[in-house]
Amino acid sequence: MSERVPYYTVAPDGLKIMMDMEKYTKKSTINRTTRELIKIRVSQINGCAYCIDTHSSDARKMGETEQRIYCLNAWNECTFYTLEEKVALELSEHITLIPTKRVPEDLYKRVRELYNDREYVDLVLIINQINSWNRISIAMGNMATEK
Repeated sequence: MSERVPYYTVAPDGLKIMMDMEKYTKKSTINRTTRELIKIRVSQINGCAYCIDTHSSDARKMGETEQRIYCLNAWNECTFYTLEEKVALELSEHITLIPTKRVPEDLYKRVRELYNDREYVDLVLIINQINSWNRISIAMGNMATEK
């Protein structure tokens, strides 16, 4: 499958908004490693191979280990993610699967024990941003290709 529509050309104003949000999230208060782990995990849930491939590659360039990348789909059974990463990944799953999971009060409280107001908002924006990219990528026919 090839890209269905040259969406950056067809809707440059819309994609500029997406890129502006991307710039914001990159400057956010959330640790860069945590941001990449969130992007990979959300992309796994959404089945976006293009984004899984992109963000796994980005994580490797940052020095992330293969073990931590490979085990993200079972993060809650691993001892090598920090408490902050684990709660961020749990929040990511709940927001990504919001129709069935929601964000229960106990999860919110656990997140807030580790993240302040700004960090909580930044987490929510990062999670929403990658969910948006996943949906754009899948709808536009982007595919992971061999490098």
